[in-house]
Amino acid sequence: MTRPPVGPEPGPESGVDGPVVGSYPTYAQAQRAVDFLSDNKFPVEHVAIIGSDLRLVENVTGRLTWARAALAGVSSGAWVGLLVGLLLSLFGEQQRNGFALIFGAVVIGALFGVVFGLVSYGATGGRRDFTSRSQVVAGRYDVTCAPAQAEDAKNLLIKLGWRVD
Repeated sequence: MTRPPVGPEPGPESGVDGPVVGSYPTYAQAQRAVDFLSDNKFPVEHVAIIGSDLRLVENVTGRLTWARAALAGVSSGAWVGLLVGLLLSLFGEQQRNGFALIFGAVVIGALFGVVFGLVSYGATGGRRDFTSRSQVVAGRYDVTCAPAQAEDAKNLLIKLGWRVD
C-alpha cells in the first residue's frame, strides 16, 4: 500500500526529478547553495533540495517520573485553560469579570492537566520512563534542478567554491 503524497504534486519543471547539481553533507550547506543561486538571479523555482539516507534520531532529555508527569500536565493544562479563558472573556456575555474568568479557567485547566498527565503516565506501566525529542535527519542533501537549467546551476555553484559531488 502506497502513501499519498503530502502537498501538491511537483510540476514537470520543479527540479525534483532533475539531475543533481550539488550534493552536501548538511542541510545548511544545501540551503546556502540554493540561496547563492537565488542571489545570482537563477530561477530557483526549478530547484529542489532532496534529503537522502534518512534516519530517525531520538535524543533522550531526561527521566520521566510521577512529578515530571504532573508538572507537564499542569503546564499544558494551564495553557489550554488560559486560551479558553481568554476566548470566553473576549466573546462571553460577562466581560467585566474577565480577569476572574481567565484565572478560573487557568486553575481548572491546570487541575484537568495534572489528572490527565498522571493517568497517562500510569497507563504506560513503566514501559517508557523517559522523555525525548525526535527528529528526522538525512545523510546527505542533493540540490537538483530541472534538466533545462541544470548546466547553468552547476556552473554557478562552481563559482560558490564549495560545491560537493
